[in-house]
Amino acid sequence: MSLEVSVDDAVAVPAALRRRLRIEVARMIRAAARHDRRADYEASLRLVGDAAIHALNRAYRHTDRATDVLAFAQREGPAGNLHPQILGDIVISVETARRQARRGLYRELLHLASHGLCHLLGYDHRDDVEERAMNARAAGLRSEAGRRGRIRPA
Repeated sequence: MSLEVSVDDAVAVPAALRRRLRIEVARMIRAAARHDRRADYEASLRLVGDAAIHALNRAYRHTDRATDVLAFAQREGPAGNLHPQILGDIVISVETARRQARRGLYRELLHLASHGLCHLLGYDHRDDVEERAMNARAAGLRSEAGRRGRIRPA
């Protein structure tokens, strides 16, 4: 399993939180691969500020505002089957995550990462049925990661 985590200079994320997040997101990715009977998956996680995610949201979704998480799936489109182990990129606004966090920044980042990962795996939430399926999958990924690493509040 390969997970690359990058943090933009515009945001401050304590090193300990970054390490914990990398470990738990990697566990979620491994859980997804096991669930899909795959040997491995690859993904990247980028932590950014509101300005960066706003620019990405405007450029790729034509929505002129910041958001909490974006997912850029590599398995979509005509070349999606070339490297099925490469899931894509998850981009999270730390600033938005901080504003939304009710149980701590770490848990909010983990929640957003699982949401983005579900998008990379092909889930969506265009209606209530899809949303329930996606939320169940995200909860399952977090639970699987937690069982293997005992998620603790930040």
